[in-house]
Amino acid sequence: MDHNKPYSRLRHRIQNNYFILGILSIVWLAARTGRKPSRASYPCQQTAALNGNLWFVTYIAPIFSALPATQPELFQKKQALAVAAVIIIAAGGGAYWFYGRTGIVTVDSATLDNGLTLSSLTATNTPSSDIFVVTKTNGADGGVDTLFKLMGSQDLKLYQSSSTGQTRGPEGLIAEDDVVIIKVNCQWDERGGTNTDLLKALIQTLIDHPDGFTGEIIVSDNGQGEDRGSLNRGGSFTYPLNNALDTSQSIQDVVDSFSGNRVSTYLWSDITETRAYEFSEGNMDDGYVVEENVHLRTGLMVSYAKFTTKFGTHVSFKNGVWSVENEKYDSDLLKVINLSMLKSHSVYGATASVKNYMGVPSDLLTGEITGEYLNTHRTIGRGGMGTLMVNTRYPVLNIIDSIWINPVPLNGPWTPYRSATQMNIITAGTDPIALDYWSVKNILLQNWENRSGEISVSMDPDNTEDMDPGFFGNWIRLSMDEIEKAGYQVNIEQSYMNVFIAENSFNQ
Repeated sequence: MDHNKPYSRLRHRIQNNYFILGILSIVWLAARTGRKPSRASYPCQQTAALNGNLWFVTYIAPIFSALPATQPELFQKKQALAVAAVIIIAAGGGAYWFYGRTGIVTVDSATLDNGLTLSSLTATNTPSSDIFVVTKTNGADGGVDTLFKLMGSQDLKLYQSSSTGQTRGPEGLIAEDDVVIIKVNCQWDERGGTNTDLLKALIQTLIDHPDGFTGEIIVSDNGQGEDRGSLNRGGSFTYPLNNALDTSQSIQDVVDSFSGNRVSTYLWSDITETRAYEFSEGNMDDGYVVEENVHLRTGLMVSYAKFTTKFGTHVSFKNGVWSVENEKYDSDLLKVINLSMLKSHSVYGATASVKNYMGVPSDLLTGEITGEYLNTHRTIGRGGMGTLMVNTRYPVLNIIDSIWINPVPLNGPWTPYRSATQMNIITAGTDPIALDYWSVKNILLQNWENRSGEISVSMDPDNTEDMDPGFFGNWIRLSMDEIEKAGYQVNIEQSYMNVFIAENSFNQ
């Protein structure tokens, strides 16, 4: 679906109507510079100032120069006031239309305080993939709201609703009665796990569904059992040291703060050694379903969790929500939001949306059945996570937490506080391949190159010459092949990408 045509036409009309463009430039300059005059030196502000000056010289200065010098002073003042009133009304109307419609500040390029330069893109080929970028957010400051407004500005609505609005519509992602799994990363503490401020904001946004949220939210991950993760117990929702402004705020603390709602955690690590069978086969136990046929291209043995939440909802990650009364699954009722992190990886170069799905299967059970230690983990280099995505449940949305990153090659995934770099960025999209490619290239890799002057062959998404299965550029393409073969639209060429960037106006 091409979401950009109406906005492209509108942008074209504005750019070719200098009167409107000049007014919007003045409004934008005033709003963005605000109480920080230093911003006037930014390239975008300087361009807006030039447009504003030219607008004044073209439309306003001639009015004053045409006033007869012999007119009474009072009459000249009245005319000047009238002109000023017209300017204020026009500027106010432009500001209302521009900001009232979106509530966000989009930019063509952004040079951040950390030296990173990000640029928007317009796809030259179709079908294209949309990538949404929000800068200047710490996760607790309205950045999530900015993200969903940015998505809505391109017709990708968060809320599925019969009513229409900036973030809602009939084609929205999440209905008011959906069961939503938020797939986080809980294998590591400190800056290695999902930002809990970001998680909290996301949960609150889902609960604030305009039609009234009657569904359920489940925060889940599988840290893969003993000898894995920070505490060698396969992940935790109760770390004492967390990735947040208040580092004592754990994932469980966040979920507990929504005690009046149907929000819960389910640590799949607790059942990763328990084999179970589907509800449809009469098995109501919590555990992992393992499909013993081995995928020919990637060697993956598909496995996934099936469990009952604290609220009594029976969930199969692959098949959906099981109804005991009707004895059938509702697949459409179950949605996955893939909330990953952006880090280097000691084995696979970089980790983001696709690699985050390693927290879905049971590496222990598949290893026992095949007799190969780390059986599932080894398939990542052959595109196994792409196989897993399309053979279990494909996410409706991928969000990458780049508030804190670990850009040091081969240094992650564990990221203690001392190893983390603050970027204050979140990115999102429905195409996990395009999102991972762009985020790794423009955030992770660019940061490393800026600080070291070196190129990381393990993280570089364009590196396909070194056929090491551990290099991100290789296995992300193999994952893409698996997803494409299943009929999903994914892209790795930038000519097929639209990139939309917004500054988080709540954090100015």
